[in-house]
Amino acid sequence: MTLPTVEQIYEALKPVLDPEIRIGVVDLGLVYDVVVEEDGKVAIKMTLTTPACPYGEMLLTMVHRAAEGVEGVTGVQVTLVWDPVWDPREMASDIAKDMLGIW
Repeated sequence: MTLPTVEQIYEALKPVLDPEIRIGVVDLGLVYDVVVEEDGKVAIKMTLTTPACPYGEMLLTMVHRAAEGVEGVTGVQVTLVWDPVWDPREMASDIAKDMLGIW
């Protein structure tokens, strides 16, 4: 079995869009950490734009499904974290900042 790489997981997550603002979770900087274990299990730590995000559960499910679709993944755990607090000025990519009008 070929193990997936962290880079492959991030690539799989790039098309996952925040439903409210239509920007990818990776570009927004919502994915804080990805770990691939030796048995192919993937652990993802991520946050949401706000704790009151009405699409939170849906977004976590979308991230889970995208990661489990990568060849070699044997399981996925997505953990929602709030520390550090998401700050688009510090965490979002230049593309996302452009789309959000932040500079």
